[in-house]
Amino acid sequence: MTGDATAPDDYDRACAVDDLAGVIAVGEDGAQALVLADEPATSCYLPDRRAFLRWLAADSEAGLKAAAEAVLEDPATEWEECGTWVLDGPAVLMDSAEAGSELGVEYPGGGMPEQAPVPLSAGRWRVRATHTKADEENWVGLVQVLPAES
Repeated sequence: MTGDATAPDDYDRACAVDDLAGVIAVGEDGAQALVLADEPATSCYLPDRRAFLRWLAADSEAGLKAAAEAVLEDPATEWEECGTWVLDGPAVLMDSAEAGSELGVEYPGGGMPEQAPVPLSAGRWRVRATHTKADEENWVGLVQVLPAES
């Protein structure tokens, strides 16, 4: 535990997510973060599908994206419900090993922490996830956010 021994910190809470994804409290102002859990994987955000694509196994990026589209279109895809994410505006995809407050700060040896914009509007989002073998070459992880009913 990297927290101060009396309370877990944001990283501790992120590491405690056991499902494919989960929503945790971060910081001291009541904000929430969506954690893409289970295993480390190269990830990107597909804004037109409101989905995070995780590269679990694939020969190419094109094959992975095509497999993800097939999984998203398939009504038989089995999804795990992962909670409700409340946002106050656009989010950022980042590595949990980085502190959110450090995203705009240059490393001592140069370079910046990697991050990618997640253009979602403020509101309540239902989170669902799947890890699926789409075909013989492609195993995709998807975490999709959908408008939550009020």
